[in-house]
Amino acid sequence: MIGTIVNTCSIVAGTIIGTMLHRGVKEQYKKVLYDGLGLASLAIGLNATIGNLPKSNYPVLFIVAIAFGGVVGTALDIDGRFKRLVDRRSRKNENENEKCKGKEERSGSLADGLATAILLYCIGPLSMLGPVISALKGDNTFLFTNATLDFVSSTVFASTYGFGMVLAAPVLFCWQGLFYMVAELSSQAVSDALMSELLIVGGLMITGSGLGLLQLKDCKTLNLLPALLVPVIWFALKSI
Repeated sequence: MIGTIVNTCSIVAGTIIGTMLHRGVKEQYKKVLYDGLGLASLAIGLNATIGNLPKSNYPVLFIVAIAFGGVVGTALDIDGRFKRLVDRRSRKNENENEKCKGKEERSGSLADGLATAILLYCIGPLSMLGPVISALKGDNTFLFTNATLDFVSSTVFASTYGFGMVLAAPVLFCWQGLFYMVAELSSQAVSDALMSELLIVGGLMITGSGLGLLQLKDCKTLNLLPALLVPVIWFALKSI
């Protein structure tokens, strides 16, 4: 759980720093931070994929997973729904901040800010696959990377909405803790071969996220989330 604890603490620390900044983080600093994190995501994602490809017993399974998962995710429009939800909340936040005069309005603005932050913190390959890798392999690399991303994001959020944004931290802890516990309980059912396939697919998704952070290519990574189920289904069918 050390990775999840670090991730949770990063949000708390980012919130404290963001609250102290008050006026927000300047755009040029946001850009350089996210560029650096994009490069780090590329390196970690490619390392996970390339490092596990030689261990794969099914060299084309990850291609099938990405293709099938991408089609299913696109049909469900996971990425589009998520972005529209975040954009809708962001626009609502901006409108309320302009009109914000009373205490109740400030509370509403904080609630919307929290909802947006929680979505961004919890939905993504690093936050969902990270606790599983941590539980099964003791590797916290994904979670430490996610912690750095969340630290930057929480600083930006808190500089806008204030210290109340710290409430997102326990939500993230419970979310990642759930994935961690499920992985721990089912650890006997997850073989090294399956873990390698998940890391190959997950590594590609994290690489796609890195390209998005660098604004080189929007790979609509969330549409690829169903790809993580393909190796699980394949190994389940194979064991029957």
